[in-house]
Parts: sequence; C-alpha cells; structure tokens
Amino acid sequence: MNKSWMHSDRRSKAYEFGVEAFLNFAVENLLTTTHIRCPCVKCVNLKLFGVGIIRDHVYFNGIDQSYKNWTFHGEPWEATTNASRNVEEDDGHSRYSFVSEEIDMDDNDFGDFGSDPYEFANVIGDGDQPVYPGCRKYTKLSALVKLYNLKAKHGMSDVCFTELLILQGDLLPEGNTIPTSMYEAKKTLCALGLSYEKMHACPNDCILYRKEYEDSTNCPTCGISRWKEGKDSILKEGVPAKVVWYFPPIPRFKRMFQSHETAKSLTWHAARKSIDGQMSHPADSPSWKLLDDKWPEFGNEPRNLRLALSSDGFNPHSSLSSRYSCWPVILVTYNLPP
Repeated sequence: MNKSWMHSDRRSKAYEFGVEAFLNFAVENLLTTTHIRCPCVKCVNLKLFGVGIIRDHVYFNGIDQSYKNWTFHGEPWEATTNASRNVEEDDGHSRYSFVSEEIDMDDNDFGDFGSDPYEFANVIGDGDQPVYPGCRKYTKLSALVKLYNLKAKHGMSDVCFTELLILQGDLLPEGNTIPTSMYEAKKTLCALGLSYEKMHACPNDCILYRKEYEDSTNCPTCGISRWKEGKDSILKEGVPAKVVWYFPPIPRFKRMFQSHETAKSLTWHAARKSIDGQMSHPADSPSWKLLDDKWPEFGNEPRNLRLALSSDGFNPHSSLSSRYSCWPVILVTYNLPP
C-alpha cells in the first residue's frame, strides 16, 4: 500500500485520500468502526477511538510518520532492524527471568503493544543495558524516565521531545540506546504499565463517552454538548468540555505478581500472627474478619487483593480564585505489610 501521503501536506488532496484509504483499510481488517487505535502524533496508537474521532485527530495533530508498519490496523508484521545501533542481544538470564507464565493482558483495558507474555521482562531486560557502552550511571530505562519527566514537567510537545531524543542520540557515543522517536519512547513506557486512558465526560457528570456513546456529540441524558464552548459561545469541535483520566488497575496488579518479592509481600498477611493482640495491620481488624466470614471463598485465597478506595478534591494551582479542581480516586492495597 502506498504510504507516501503520510509525509504530504495535511491540506493536500493526497493526504485526504490517504487518510480515507487508511481508515477503510483499518475497518476492513479490524471489523470495527468504534475501537481502533489512533495513529496521530499525540495518541501514537495508545488510545482507542471511533473512525470519526480518529479522522479529526489525524487532520488536527498529524499522523505519526514513524508508524511505517500498520501492525495495529491489520497489516502483517515485518521484522525491522536498526543498523545504526550496535546493541547486544539479551541472553535471557536477566534478573526478571522469573516471568514464566503467560500474562493474559486485556487489550481494551490496557492498550499494550503486542500480546507477547514475556514483553514486560524483555523490556526490563533491554532497559538494563547502559545508555551507551561503558556508562555506569544511567541505563536505557532510567535515562528515558528522566527525559520523560522533563517533558512532563516543562510541557514539551511531542515534536520537541522527538527532536530532543534525536539530538541526545547524536551527542552520545556510538552504540547508545536512546530511542529515536516519541513513538519508541511511549512503546517502552507503555510496556511497563504506565499508560492511561483519557475519557470524554458529560460536563454534568451524566455519562462517559465510551462504548455505545463513543461517537455521540451530545449527552443523551441532559442534552449538553460534548465539546467545549469558547468565549464567543461557539463550540470548539474536537475539544472536550470535560475529561476523566483513567489509570487501569488490573495491569498494575499483574505487574505486582511478576516480582517474587512483591508477590510474597502480597500474601504476607495470611502467614502472620498478631503477637500482642493489638491491631497493627488491617488484617487484625473486625472488618477484615467479617469479609472472610461473609465470603469464605474469597478469604481462603491469600492472593486475593483487598483494596481501599479514597477520593478528595484539591486545587492544583494553589489559587483560591481558580474554579478548577482535580478529584483523584486512589486505590490502596491492604495486603502489603506496613
């Protein structure tokens, strides 16, 4: 398939025809119009949307030009090699080689790259390499996390961050392992379980625009528009009025059980005994014992996770005059020792 349109001007006919051909290709291969990965430079195939929203994103943000193999949209995988890097292959005996069982990741919940059950261990093993031969201070993974923190802290655009990665790669000695694009960087971080989903929401908190409401533009309950209203009272189509940031917990729970030490800590409560008869852990509480009595099948399995849910609002701008507030919802794992 001709992909030269990806480098064309977004106002050109070639780009327009290319976008439509791409969307048709994706729908034909994936057999869905509502759950397709968005290849724009901001989403970089991490988020699922309907065809209409993807079309808007690809026009407004541009398509990720490093996405040469459309593997997430039905194109057969072609193995590629990076001749500019001299990276030794991992021998498979890293400190994460205990990941021996298949991890059944839910693609809709998490949005992982690929379905390889060993992907997490491979990424960590790859991340343990020095950022360049002979470097002892930074590994590939620690350097990438530091750079990504800078991006978030100073509000760098994806294009700016990509150019910074390219410059870093040129400045460091030959054989360095710095990613060359935002796409590669996000792919590594996503495999670590650091991804999130942004869901459009009704300004009156009636619904989330997902599943059957994926392509809706107005709330079916209160009728208010999905899009933000500007100062001139004109709707900014494509700009959501309200957004919920969702960090899927299930992939993070699975990550916890991939470590021998953490997995042991998660079942610690079953083996411990209260010596002084005092409550030093939630496992000593009447609520814990009530749950065991009420649902014995759940209580008999020490690996089952017991969670506390907490939420509160705060003003992230430290300004009493600002009407903006943030309401994080936090899950705490009670299984872990103090």
